[in-house]
Amino acid sequence: GRVRGALTRVWRKNGPVTDLAFLPAVEQRRLLIDKHLSATELLAAHLDQVERWNPLVNAIVTETFERARATAEAADEALLAGADPGLLHGLPVAHKDLHETAGIRTTFGSPIFADHVPDRTTLIVDRMWQAGAVPIGKTNTPEFGAGSQTYNEVFGATRNPYDVAKTCGGSSGGAAVALATGMVSLADGSDYGASLRNPAAFCNVVGLRPTPGRVPMWPNPLPWWTQSVQGPMARTVDDVALLLSAVAGPDRRVPISLQDPGTVFAPPAEGRTAGIRIAWSRDLGGLPFDHAVLDTLAPHRQTFSDLGFSIEDATPDLEGADVAFMAWRFWRYAATLTDLLRDHGDQIKPEVVWNIEQGLELSSEDLGRADVIRGQIFERVAAFFERYDYLVCPVTQVPPFPVEEPWVREIDGVPMDNYVEWFRSCYAISVIESPAISVPAGFTSDGLPIGIQIVGKRGDDLGVLRIAKAFEETTEFGAMGTQKLLEAVYLP
Repeated sequence: GRVRGALTRVWRKNGPVTDLAFLPAVEQRRLLIDKHLSATELLAAHLDQVERWNPLVNAIVTETFERARATAEAADEALLAGADPGLLHGLPVAHKDLHETAGIRTTFGSPIFADHVPDRTTLIVDRMWQAGAVPIGKTNTPEFGAGSQTYNEVFGATRNPYDVAKTCGGSSGGAAVALATGMVSLADGSDYGASLRNPAAFCNVVGLRPTPGRVPMWPNPLPWWTQSVQGPMARTVDDVALLLSAVAGPDRRVPISLQDPGTVFAPPAEGRTAGIRIAWSRDLGGLPFDHAVLDTLAPHRQTFSDLGFSIEDATPDLEGADVAFMAWRFWRYAATLTDLLRDHGDQIKPEVVWNIEQGLELSSEDLGRADVIRGQIFERVAAFFERYDYLVCPVTQVPPFPVEEPWVREIDGVPMDNYVEWFRSCYAISVIESPAISVPAGFTSDGLPIGIQIVGKRGDDLGVLRIAKAFEETTEFGAMGTQKLLEAVYLP
């Protein structure tokens, strides 16, 4: 208690307020390995933040605090006994409620599974446990991960810590909020249309959508599926790289898994800037955007130029991305949830029912056409990346919106036809299967976070991390946001 108290609350009249729970995970790990801090003390600091923030924002929805305390104590004992520490030794984490956790309730945000306790553990979670992470619970998600707004009938809505009247995004919304408020050091998430990037942008943290196969997905009823991914979220790029180094790497049960070992991503993520060619896309070829997003991001074209990158205005030809994304999304929902619709249709939210029913109406001609279009897009994007090394564009088309609104109905006067169309700036990137990262990029005049999206060639996850690190170091918006939240809590 004495050591933790000295570390967790440092008051400075002429400097920032700091808190152990908000230190970068790589720094927390260094303190743990050097035995300047125990895992038990670090856990207590994070549980203080859970007590402080969770009643306001509803990010952690299933608690495993006793298990966490036992795990932290075991980690301390093992380190004192001379055991080699894992990559995530002693770091408090939480797991998305779409990811199965043996012996720990996993609801998928659905009332159908409100009391479901699985007997197996999702591979990304198991790798985090094997690396020494300390799990404190599960993070909130929309029902079956459908939509980029985190609410469900089991736990309710998760709120944005920068304005609790606003949404945190989704579907990894609980994870983003838990990170932003210092409840956890690291968090896992998943991303089909926007789910690692959108909530990261809305909550001023970092979310990486890896190349498909970089983080193998198991169990998976569709093992050859390449559009959904699982991946890391954190408060800094180096912390994302740390978690990626623990969860990436091949698995024989996953046919699309990439062979590179996770160790290649170990932080720090540093690299050159001179000679790297960046395509700057203001609006991804004419998508509607809220002006608050565009105005916040506009100065960063010069930021990248000042960093030494060669930068040009350019956008890849993504024509047909809507058709390719929606057709295969419908098919996936029908393939995985049709039985639930038949048996529990009255317990499934309308947006999910719509997805399933649309999928059941697809013909082989529809799917064939969608796949041909996807192939054409991929070919055009491959040619685009022959000229440019990276694409930089907005993450979201709107700032965080009222938490009571299930989805955005209009952007800059353009009506949205369905619950996913408002995040086309993310799902168009999902179609090309490139690694893409959301990094804090500033705040609107109302103080709401905005993220910037950095997209690389398929397989170039390390390069994306390096570009993101260069941007993060020169702008420091993540640290600015953390300071805002700390001052709101600790200062009168």
